[in-house]
Amino acid sequence: MRNIKELFITGAGVSVDSGIPTFRGNDGFWTIGSRNYTPQEMATRLMYENHPAEFLLWYYKRFVSFRNVIPNEVHHWLSKKKLITQNIDGLDGKAGNHDFIPIHGRLDKSVIFDDEFKDNTQIDTDWETIDPQKNLNDEEIVKALMKKFKIPYSEGGVYKPVKGLSLKPFVLLFDEIYTDLYRISEAQHWMEYAKKIIFIGTSFSVNITSIALDICIKNNVPITVVDPKPVLINYDRVEYHALSALEYCKMRES
Repeated sequence: MRNIKELFITGAGVSVDSGIPTFRGNDGFWTIGSRNYTPQEMATRLMYENHPAEFLLWYYKRFVSFRNVIPNEVHHWLSKKKLITQNIDGLDGKAGNHDFIPIHGRLDKSVIFDDEFKDNTQIDTDWETIDPQKNLNDEEIVKALMKKFKIPYSEGGVYKPVKGLSLKPFVLLFDEIYTDLYRISEAQHWMEYAKKIIFIGTSFSVNITSIALDICIKNNVPITVVDPKPVLINYDRVEYHALSALEYCKMRES
């Protein structure tokens, strides 16, 4: 692979202007749980395996409601860039970037539920078929979700996903690890060949940013951090821009 002049790694901050909340802000996804569980408990493989109805209803209400949002100027500016995104919203693809790595999965895809390390195939998820008229109550939505994701009743009278049969949203959960289903080897390869890495709209609280930082430090690669309240990094080759993603893009274009 030829050297990558600039590699962009983006987080929730790039989708704010599309109307999608960040994860850890006051209105963020991780401040919104279910009746009985915190978001960190909900967004787990364990919850999907043991309480698939509650998991999928939470996922549907919190994430799928943003399935029809459109890309903003930042996504379009990034559309020709080498890009790894933490976002599952798919807006980079909608903006025309056909070679980005959605390292945490994609909202519009599902996979067969199986062991984490097993090869898998992404399947298109047509969320519109769950509640096409938008008039179902929660119980009816759950029934539609269980049918869509092929999750049967177990002998105990509760829903239980079956390996090799049921489907799971293509999203990396808190208790799962990066595998090549999420293109982790390819992402690390890009990082190794990057001459500069630019982080936009990320809180540096996820593993992929730690992996990228370790590679930058090892290779003595310069870093740019773009965020209204940037996280300070213990590394002497960092350039900070206390800007929104849109402000940074406009600065680069000026």
